[in-house]
Amino acid sequence: MKRFLPLLILTPGMALAHAGDHGTAPFAAGLLHPVGGTDHLLAMVAVGLWAAGSGGRAVWALPLSFVAAMLVGGLLGAWGVPLPGVEPMILASVILIGVAAALAFNPGLVLSGLAVALFGLFHGHAHGTEGPVSDLAQYALGFSLATMALHGLGLAIGLGLTRVSQTGLLRGLGGATAIAGLALAMT
Repeated sequence: MKRFLPLLILTPGMALAHAGDHGTAPFAAGLLHPVGGTDHLLAMVAVGLWAAGSGGRAVWALPLSFVAAMLVGGLLGAWGVPLPGVEPMILASVILIGVAAALAFNPGLVLSGLAVALFGLFHGHAHGTEGPVSDLAQYALGFSLATMALHGLGLAIGLGLTRVSQTGLLRGLGGATAIAGLALAMT
């Protein structure tokens, strides 16, 4: 129990650290925003899975493309620049990136990088629109770090499965992500 005491002390503050809450630290709000929605969580882990399954330069290029475009989208959202179809594109990202991981789809680094960048733009727009008006830089740092951590989780799972010759399980996780995206779309 002693090991968990520091985490329990942080729990009340974490419960209040959602984007848009008054008095919430922008960094904490940004850090928690990507993990607060199943659609964001699934898509960001799926980017890591797809990157791991693709291998080579995709391991770093896909996550970086997503995060860079997400920051641009975040600025657009914070500035009030409209981007039509944000929520449908976020759901599409869960489904399509999951399918890409499931099928080990590899259209080449440029096309896969553009695909995740497009989806990152929409995820970022949602983050920017829903974020606090003040201290956008701290908020963006928070949601970027959380996103990179989720990409890293997907990469770690995918690379670990690849190392132990379990690419079928990696592809199965991609398929499960796509199915979860379809379920979200139907709700």
